Amino acid sequence: MLKTRVITAIVLLAVLLPILFSGNAIAFTLAASLFLGAAMWETQRLFHKPGAIIIGVAWAAVFAYVSLFSAPFSVPTLFTLCTIFWLFGLMPALRFGLPPVGGFGSSLISGVYAVSIFGCFVAMNVLFAKSNVLLLSAMALVWVADIGAYFCGKAFGKRKLAPSISPGKSWEGAIGGAILVNVFGFVCAYTPVLAETLPAKIFSHRGMLTMTIVLTAIAAASVVGDLFESLLKRRVGFKDSSNLLPGHGGVLDRIDALIPVMPVAALLSAMWAL
Repeated sequence: MLKTRVITAIVLLAVLLPILFSGNAIAFTLAASLFLGAAMWETQRLFHKPGAIIIGVAWAAVFAYVSLFSAPFSVPTLFTLCTIFWLFGLMPALRFGLPPVGGFGSSLISGVYAVSIFGCFVAMNVLFAKSNVLLLSAMALVWVADIGAYFCGKAFGKRKLAPSISPGKSWEGAIGGAILVNVFGFVCAYTPVLAETLPAKIFSHRGMLTMTIVLTAIAAASVVGDLFESLLKRRVGFKDSSNLLPGHGGVLDRIDALIPVMPVAALLSAMWAL
């Protein structure tokens, strides 16, 4: 399993890193469209929706059009809508549970989650257009939170965060992840070579207190995104969202924590002219 995970990771990095650092908008859009289409296909499967492949292709096509041509809607409005969806539509499911598969409530959640995934990829495209460093640093916040949560959870975890959804997660791990994210932000803020990263830009425009609040909220949002996808999989008895990425599961398994975070990062970048 470990060998398979490593090989898959190396192949992905070999393909994605040159695209990311090339600054080529067309190449980035095509790669993002592929991953978006796969994530949408996986999502439809988790909701037992028919025509999952067709729906995935349709969302990918819409994303490619929006990214390469003018968007037919206000992008900040989309990011605001995604944030509202998470706060009042998706996050409450972690407390109250999901409606039965096949019902109207499940279909409504499916649509809201699909828009949120779409908004995540549009946000990544917007951040990439500004700076690949800005995009990478926003994504790194989620990765750092995940790493911090894993190791702090292993070392100190006692109180379960959501035992019925993801028994391995603990409050100590989540807090440790948030602390590590803020340490990462502090390093970015005071390291000149990292001045173009998202934490450093927030610090230079809004100060330490705002940076701390934003980074803590981002760490919390990443946990919510992870738990929500786990809830979807648990409802239908799936271990992974698919097997598209050998050793890693599916695309959705890799981006679940990014979904609520990227629209927030892009919205703040637009509002504060970062």
